[in-house]
Amino acid sequence: MISFVVPAHNEARLIARTLDALAAAGRALGQPFEIVVVDDASTDDTASIARAGGARVVSVQCRQIAAARNAGARAASGDVLIFVDADTIAPVETVRAALAALATGAAGGGVDVYIDGRLPVYARILMPMFRVLMRLRGWAAGCFIFCTRAAFDAAGGFDERFFASEEIALSKSLAKHGRFIILRERVLTSGRKLRTHSGWDVLKVLGHLVSSGGSVLRSRDRLSIWYGARRDDV
Repeated sequence: MISFVVPAHNEARLIARTLDALAAAGRALGQPFEIVVVDDASTDDTASIARAGGARVVSVQCRQIAAARNAGARAASGDVLIFVDADTIAPVETVRAALAALATGAAGGGVDVYIDGRLPVYARILMPMFRVLMRLRGWAAGCFIFCTRAAFDAAGGFDERFFASEEIALSKSLAKHGRFIILRERVLTSGRKLRTHSGWDVLKVLGHLVSSGGSVLRSRDRLSIWYGARRDDV
């Protein structure tokens, strides 16, 4: 069985289209699948929209993406785990390619990521560089990462010491247990974070990351890009 795990915090505006795309992919592939939405301390209609979209909802109060994803994995029944952010559209071709990679022996992997909507100048400059870096380093973007259940368990799941970049830690851990691949297929994710924050905001986070030796990732205090307020646009 394929388990799509979707962590969500106040995603009422976007989660329906994400779930519709996952359900369409599951039906097109003709394999048993489930969608597990991890509602992490939402104060909007995320949970009810997810249930209406056919998902099973797991409620947690973590406000931490790694912990929410792990909670979804624990609740999931599948031997294949595909983690998809609630603001991300995964086409059937991308899901099919991920399953094919696992069927040929990969432990897990990621995909190419494109951003939806208007982007500020700094983001238009940085995103191509980001995609090249992630591919060269063999790191999956957190909005879509897939693996076998066996590899996920062997890797110890997402490292809950980290409030961000937990997908990079998992990518490295999965690579120790088998082949980890970054596919050419793509997903489309919302650019609202990049539209919310300035280039200076991004530079400050990078500066804190370098100066702290990575310890800044162990608290949400300086990670407003991930945990702060977001724009209402998609």
